[in-house]
Amino acid sequence: MSDETGFDPDIAEWLRRRALDPTAADPSVAGARVHARAVNERSRSLLADPPVPAAERDTVLETAAGPVPVRVIEPATRFTDATVLFFHGGGWIAGDLDTHLQHMRRLAVETGSTVVGVDYRLAPEHPCPAAFDDCLAATLHVAAAGSGRTAVAGDSAGGQLAASVAIACRDRGVPLAAQLLIVPVTDVLGGYADAAVNARYPSRAQRAEGYGLTLEGMRWFAELYAPPGGGEGWEVSPLRAADLAGVAPAAVHTSGFDVLRDEGNAYAAALRDAGVPVVHREWPTLNHGFFGLGGVSATADEAARQAAADLRGLLTVGRAETAGQGADTAAANREVIH
Repeated sequence: MSDETGFDPDIAEWLRRRALDPTAADPSVAGARVHARAVNERSRSLLADPPVPAAERDTVLETAAGPVPVRVIEPATRFTDATVLFFHGGGWIAGDLDTHLQHMRRLAVETGSTVVGVDYRLAPEHPCPAAFDDCLAATLHVAAAGSGRTAVAGDSAGGQLAASVAIACRDRGVPLAAQLLIVPVTDVLGGYADAAVNARYPSRAQRAEGYGLTLEGMRWFAELYAPPGGGEGWEVSPLRAADLAGVAPAAVHTSGFDVLRDEGNAYAAALRDAGVPVVHREWPTLNHGFFGLGGVSATADEAARQAAADLRGLLTVGRAETAGQGADTAAANREVIH
């Protein structure tokens, strides 16, 4: 483990206990899926004040590209007219609508928007671009319904999918109101095994292990989803897009103790340089999975609430007022707002 000075002690203890869970012993894809369900169910049970939506239902969207299973979550109080497509994390191989239920409920309740969680196909049974195709098809279907504005959101691999879908929607002339990218994957070129690519992102060495997600884990995920050479296009590496101008306004949240920290920060900077309105926050004491750890760490809960608040701001009050949000949390996180 690299220097852990400043790492959230509650999350450190959570990770220690998580490693002792019997489900952590199976290194297979099936084992990773079981472990994801177990730890996310446990973290959800620790929430002291869990968000309670008005309604939830599972359905299937009959999109132009085929059927896509989804979960629709409605807030009790509506603050926006938006529908947010949510893409779960899990390295493209694990995660589902149950593992990320608290993530979706939080966004629905705290943004006051409908959230549609997309149960996209997983690798290795369905490698790239299957997940991207499903997420894009669901987004285009919802946007075409014309029931309000459309936004995308996701964490980790889901953050990559959200960023790539936002680019695709720009290219198709489909307007999105916002994109929320939480600890996103943004550059899969080299599959996390290429020394030259890795050197561009110091966090890949600094946070390679000891904080949940590891560099070796990212190599495994990339190999299963996008085999060598499969990370060159923006459909899996949004940071590799030739032009980001005109994509949806973004909120990007990264964390200090995350192997993906620097590529997430680089993507926020690339969006800014392309003229895209960006709210970027780096949480220095948190790790990769903080968005689902609100019941574990008070700081993680604050960060998750702020992420939802940033999305709500993009959906309701426009850029100028959004830029004023979060002043009371500036001491707790690196706040870079453009």
